[in-house]
Amino acid sequence: MALPERQHVEEELLDPTAIQRNYRRQRIKRRVREERARERTLARLRFWLALTALVGFSIGLAIVIWNQIQQQFGL
Repeated sequence: MALPERQHVEEELLDPTAIQRNYRRQRIKRRVREERARERTLARLRFWLALTALVGFSIGLAIVIWNQIQQQFGL
């Protein structure tokens, strides 16, 4: 059994602003996606900077404490 023929929608029946609205919506979605990617990149950078600072501070504090222990107990 053959499928019924699809009726072609004439361009005159389409909403004249539908194409512009679709372009605008797609531009907004792309901008949001790019902004989210940029924020994710900045969050990764902040994380690694904070982690590096924390590890550096911890190493520095350990060295100071070790030196104080050596001075106090004459190791």
